[in-house]
Amino acid sequence: MTTETSSCPPEAVGNHNALSSALKTRHLTMMSIAGVIGAALFVGSGSVISQAGPATVLAYLAGGILVILIMRMLGEMATSSPDTGSFSTYAEKAIGRWAGFTIGWLYWWFWTLLMAWEGYVAGMILHDWFPMVSINVFTALMTALLIIVNFLQVRNYGEFEFWFALIKVIAITAFISLGVLAVFRLWPLGETGGFTNLTAHGGFMPKGIESLAVALLGVMFAFLGAEIVTIAASEAKNPTDQIVRATNSVVWRICLFYIGSIFLIVCLVPWNDPLLGQSGYGAYRRTLELLGVPGARWIMSGVVLTSVSSCFISAHYTCSRMLYSLAKRGDAPAALQLTRSNGTPIYAVIASCVMAVGIAVLNFFDSLRPRDILDMLMNTTGMIALLVYLVVAFSQLKMRRKLEAEGREIRLKMWLFPWLTYLVIVFIIVALVVMLFVDRYRPLVLSTGGAALVIVAAGVFVHRRAAHRQRSRRDVFAGAGSAGRTVA
Repeated sequence: MTTETSSCPPEAVGNHNALSSALKTRHLTMMSIAGVIGAALFVGSGSVISQAGPATVLAYLAGGILVILIMRMLGEMATSSPDTGSFSTYAEKAIGRWAGFTIGWLYWWFWTLLMAWEGYVAGMILHDWFPMVSINVFTALMTALLIIVNFLQVRNYGEFEFWFALIKVIAITAFISLGVLAVFRLWPLGETGGFTNLTAHGGFMPKGIESLAVALLGVMFAFLGAEIVTIAASEAKNPTDQIVRATNSVVWRICLFYIGSIFLIVCLVPWNDPLLGQSGYGAYRRTLELLGVPGARWIMSGVVLTSVSSCFISAHYTCSRMLYSLAKRGDAPAALQLTRSNGTPIYAVIASCVMAVGIAVLNFFDSLRPRDILDMLMNTTGMIALLVYLVVAFSQLKMRRKLEAEGREIRLKMWLFPWLTYLVIVFIIVALVVMLFVDRYRPLVLSTGGAALVIVAAGVFVHRRAAHRQRSRRDVFAGAGSAGRTVA
């Protein structure tokens, strides 16, 4: 089994199967932020708040702590062995080839479908701006334009994604600044706004502890994407140093943006506001409207359009690199590991955009309902975030002991090992069990579980077939050798 660290330029490899090394720390940081901050924060957070009330901030806090621990574990493994496959490669080393194969393909499936979803959302926003043009046309156009970005040199791609993600960061920073002014009455605010909203309208936890548990399950999915930094780090110079810096900065920035903005929203908007949980409305937009910001609808539409475009590009990058890693390890067709002279895994990039293009094309068939098809497919990704976190925890548990036994230096250590790792494992398993008893999440568990079983079965078939071919070749060589000796 072979893995790569991509430390050499592609020109040094005759068959061009090595990645570039042109990404910088600021690229890695923004790419990770780009993957995790999207419509789930700007729009989806409103429905979570309407379900659990002000206590939603506790759900986001718990989700943030979980991500901090997962990123610390992943950072420990990544600094010891930087690899484009990240947790998929570490799962193969620590748990077994079947684990790396399964989680790698599940992760690729998640991001390919997310590309299709983000392209569809972008199409809806543009159609809202220009209703004379069909959603289908805008979805296809945005999908094509955003896919082109990943054919650029990785340095240019990193710059493009940096500026796209920076727009989101500026928007959230401005929102937090405005929210702080409003909370402390330095911005005009209604009578009910401010810290009083935390306990008004039925209390801090108006729907009980059960609603908080349900909200927590939803929140944990929102943070998936922070791990992209460990995937992209293999395309940077001195990947170990870059991982340490980017991991530390990504964690606190994401927690600040998520937890800080959610806290301000529950302070400024009554949780039972009928518009807060309205589909497509969004917590950010409603907050700006209550603060009297002119053009709040158009401002947030622009921010969300930029956000979903950034997420699309980040998802496409992640898909192609995971597919490249799977090919390098023999778990995907070998052609997918080939790169252009600029280090772009061209065939992996093309293969990863097939799903997004397919969904965009479906929009033009009136007899089909692409939104329903996409919703059904997205159900198969419902608990992939938790599965990724669980695999990271189990892999770190085994790899840490292996590294210590080998006397290897561990640059970034997990805190309170192994107890915090055990705690994370127990927490995730309990969450998965609880999801089976919650009507809203049961279909996600069953659908994702079914998808995982299909991939495991495919992995067993592929690996057994490869092993059979290898044995057959050995038998042929052994037979040829025996014949040669007999003739001699």
